[in-house]
Amino acid sequence: MAISIKGELGGNPGTGGFGWPRGRPISTNQFDLNHLTVNRSINLYPLTNYTFGTKEPLFEKDPSVPARFQRMREEFDKIGMRRSVEAVFLVHEHGLSNVLLLQLGLTFFKLPGGELNPGEDDVEGLKRLLTETLGRQDGVKQEWIIEDTIGNWWRPNFEPPIYPYVPAHVTKPKERRRLFLVQLPEKTLFAVPKNYRLVAAPLYEIYDNAHGYGPIISCLPQILSRFNFTFV
Repeated sequence: MAISIKGELGGNPGTGGFGWPRGRPISTNQFDLNHLTVNRSINLYPLTNYTFGTKEPLFEKDPSVPARFQRMREEFDKIGMRRSVEAVFLVHEHGLSNVLLLQLGLTFFKLPGGELNPGEDDVEGLKRLLTETLGRQDGVKQEWIIEDTIGNWWRPNFEPPIYPYVPAHVTKPKERRRLFLVQLPEKTLFAVPKNYRLVAAPLYEIYDNAHGYGPIISCLPQILSRFNFTFV
């Protein structure tokens, strides 16, 4: 229960090589460890380390799902594919790993983030969006530590379905949503918009639970399994 916080392998004829891409030789050790990140650890601090205040409501740009896709269609004709970025914050509670989610209403959950401006850098844009969404209001500047890219999702049409790949028949995706793992400091203050709740959802609860959390959030446990979590 969420806690409320108010290829194909084979030889390439003519080259003698194997592997992917075709023709690329594979070393006798199979892997070049210089290009691998092994035993990557992420620090998770207790949920009780964080303080949660409130600030003025932050409203969605679109009043409904149809309105959202209509605006996406209009903007696509002017600026092309929409680029969105989202942050994954992790904490621990009762010996369990949790991801922080924004909850709007009773059943809608989302990761902190949003749409980038045209030409805006992904990382700098995410920092801006996190400050706008959860940044404190007392004038103290928060530092958002962007650790790694952990996923890309693509929307082929002006419709709800979204995929972790670009379908073969799609040449012009309508949206790309990029997920980043953000390392939280040991302690910090979040200012949560009054119309949202910030909840800590255990990874076991969101795992394979697309019905409750949607396809992107529900796959986070698989994506995050490449990391070692250190409970601090």
